[in-house]
Amino acid sequence: MKKLARLFSALTIALLLWAAWLVLSPRLLAPEGQPKPPVISMPDLRLPEFVWPDVTWPDFLRPRTATGPDARPPGRPEPGLPVPPVVGVQPPLTSPVERILIEKAARRMTVWQADGPEKIYRIALGFAPEGDKSRQGDGKTPEGVFKVDRRNDGSAFHLSLGINYPQKRHREAARRAGLDPGGDIMIHGQPNQIPDGYKVKGDWTAGCIAVTNPEIDELFAHVKVGTEVEIRP
Repeated sequence: MKKLARLFSALTIALLLWAAWLVLSPRLLAPEGQPKPPVISMPDLRLPEFVWPDVTWPDFLRPRTATGPDARPPGRPEPGLPVPPVVGVQPPLTSPVERILIEKAARRMTVWQADGPEKIYRIALGFAPEGDKSRQGDGKTPEGVFKVDRRNDGSAFHLSLGINYPQKRHREAARRAGLDPGGDIMIHGQPNQIPDGYKVKGDWTAGCIAVTNPEIDELFAHVKVGTEVEIRP
C-alpha cells in the first residue's frame, strides 16, 4: 500500500508541474514578432516502479489439479458424501435375468442377465427401511436370500414380482414373539392412481421394492419364477 501511495503522489506532482509550465511559460506569453525565449525542457520525471507483492494463496482457494498427491480420480465422490445416483444411459435387458441383488443402504438394485452387461436401478424401500422385517406393518424391507415365486400383471402398482417372504425362519421368529410376520413383498412399479410418468419420492412402500413403471416393464419381461433375489442391509 505504501508503494501504491507513492505512485499516486508522484503522478499528482507531475501533472501539477506540467500545468504550471503551460500557464507560466514565457514562450507562450511572448508578443507577436519578438523572438521567443529558448524552450526549457522539462526534467525527466520517472515514476517509481511498482512491483506486485508475491501473494501465496491459501490451500482452500487453490484449484485442485488432476495430478499430484492431492488429486482425486475422476468420478470418485468426496469422502463422507452419499453415493451418487446412476447416471448415463444403460443398455436395455436383452436376455433372461439370472440374479437380482438389492442393497438397501445404497438404494440400489443390480440385475445380472444371461447375455449382456448387468444393469443398475435406483429403488425406493419401505417407509422404515433400517433393519430386517419382523412383523406386519413395520414398514421394513426384509433381508436375506429369496426367490421370485409369482408374477402379477394385475397389480395395484402397474406390475409386480413377488418374493417368497415370509420363509420358515421368519414365521418361526414371529410365532415365538407372538407377531404376524407379514407378507406380499414385491418388486413393483408406481401406484396405478398416479399420472403416467410420475415417480413417488423417497421411501414410501409398505416394505416392497419400488422402481419406475418403464423399469418394471423391462424386469417383468425378463424375470421368471425361481430367479434368485438377495436383499442386503
